[in-house]
Amino acid sequence: MSLTEQARWFVLGGDHLVLLDAQGQIPQGSRACLPPPLQDAPFEHFDDWDGAPCYLLDLGADADVQAMAGLRQLMVGGDEEGFRLAGRAWQLATFRRSHRFCGECGAPMAPKSGEWALGCSQGHLVYPRISPCIIVAVRKGPAVLLAAHRRHYQAEDPMYTVLAGFVEAGESLEQCVAREVFEESGIRVDNIRYVASQPWPFPHSLMMGFTADYQSGEIRVQDEELVAADFFEADALPRLPPQGTIARRLIALCLGDGV
Repeated sequence: MSLTEQARWFVLGGDHLVLLDAQGQIPQGSRACLPPPLQDAPFEHFDDWDGAPCYLLDLGADADVQAMAGLRQLMVGGDEEGFRLAGRAWQLATFRRSHRFCGECGAPMAPKSGEWALGCSQGHLVYPRISPCIIVAVRKGPAVLLAAHRRHYQAEDPMYTVLAGFVEAGESLEQCVAREVFEESGIRVDNIRYVASQPWPFPHSLMMGFTADYQSGEIRVQDEELVAADFFEADALPRLPPQGTIARRLIALCLGDGV
């Protein structure tokens, strides 16, 4: 890579932080667009964006991150492709950070040439982890089931979103949808339909979105996961997830494009 090559530069550090330029976007241009201490750093090519290479540099969990911003800022700002690629970069960095030693023999791991994999001296190979999750909007007539999740709850103007959960071993996606909805809300569903997927780099999930119809039951929240849940109609919605998330897309699909 030359000093004048035009590229996008993904500089990571801390916990899901990324270096952004003055416009709140991923730095773009030659190496000269980067802060001087980073201009000679050992970046790695990991993808392309509109024909330009994307380079990755992970400064580590203990890096000075004063000039960095949270990864979600790209999503909230409407930069969907920037968020997607920064999320990919973060998943690769998380993989490298969490697989420094072989899980089979304990030997140090090193990058494998030509692909995003790590190998040890005994020939054991590992690839980036992807954790399958479901996320589902449950319809009941003109309303959708939304919940305030305990892990990011704030008492003042809480955000409500759809239900989600990790797929368990030996479970189909549709079985996971039915189980997660019942466990978290006490609701039974049917007519489960796949909609779309979204990589979610917190830390390495693949969110698979569904809609489902209310079948039976009364709302009974799982206290460990939820603070509250209810059915909401389009004219009386709480604060929702930002545009660009699959959660918002599922809510809009149930209630109308104006949501």
